[in-house]
Amino acid sequence: MRVLLTGAGGFIAGYLVQELLEAGHEVIGLDNLTKYGPVRRTYDDHPRYRFVVGDAKDPGLMTTLALECDQLVAGAAMIGGIAYFHAFAYDLLAENERITAATFDAAISGFRDGRLRRIVVVSSSMVYESATVFPTPEGAQLSSPPPRSTYGFQKLATEYFADGAMRQYGLPYTIVRPFNCVGIGERRALRAADMEAGNREQALSHVVPDLVLKILRGQDPLHVLGSGAQVRHYTYGGDVARGIRLAMESAAAENTDLNISTARGTTVLELAERIWTKLRPGTPFRVIHDAPYEHDVQLRVPDVSKAKRLLGFEAATDLDAALDEVIAWLRREVAAGQV
Repeated sequence: MRVLLTGAGGFIAGYLVQELLEAGHEVIGLDNLTKYGPVRRTYDDHPRYRFVVGDAKDPGLMTTLALECDQLVAGAAMIGGIAYFHAFAYDLLAENERITAATFDAAISGFRDGRLRRIVVVSSSMVYESATVFPTPEGAQLSSPPPRSTYGFQKLATEYFADGAMRQYGLPYTIVRPFNCVGIGERRALRAADMEAGNREQALSHVVPDLVLKILRGQDPLHVLGSGAQVRHYTYGGDVARGIRLAMESAAAENTDLNISTARGTTVLELAERIWTKLRPGTPFRVIHDAPYEHDVQLRVPDVSKAKRLLGFEAATDLDAALDEVIAWLRREVAAGQV
């Protein structure tokens, strides 16, 4: 299978490309390098991988690439953690809509005139931002109030694009929703300097690398957003990639949506203390609770039974193992002056 993956410079993509190559697939990665700049990956010279520097909003380029592929993984997006949601509330909505429209136009052309047989939409658990049922099953995004953040709202719109393209053009789709992916590869975003958040400033935009970097730099007491009681399901990037690959390879995943997540929940405060203990053993754990952001969801708890039933997928990596990988990587990045 030949796959076109947009957003190939992102950290989930780093795990997904490796997973697809190891499974014997061919991958064309597309990225415009605007978030982190050039990123070196171990598989860059793999014979079944080709990287293209280009914009997912370029309809001509996207269509040319889609025509020669079997599946298109729509991973490109302007994305970040909660600070991004607030700093770039309009840009997230507008830019991601442009990317989505160009991506689906190309996929429809590839399906109609080429070999493309499915689009795989990398959505987000933020479509469940206003959910009131926990654990939250697939389908709850249709019965819950709409997401309050522009990011969550746009991700939900992307899922409607998938449904609309299938209904009008017959384009098969699979929607995957990773939950709080944890892994290596996140660096300081090039636009991070634009994010002014007072005492809520984040070292990195996602919570795990942000906490690790703060502790590595000696922050004591540690700053935590809100009460720390927020529940998240931190899922290792390699597990997320495996879940996406299984969905891509499965006929049972066609024209449906899947939560891709660990079944285990952890509060932010528990997460912070685990990282602290790994980095500063024997030192009292002390925190300061900074004012939370408006869209800081308190419960994000997925129902993972559908992915297990359809794909046989279960997240297998323990959180401690994932944290150890992130910590080791960030130590090297700090020493090299990369973050």
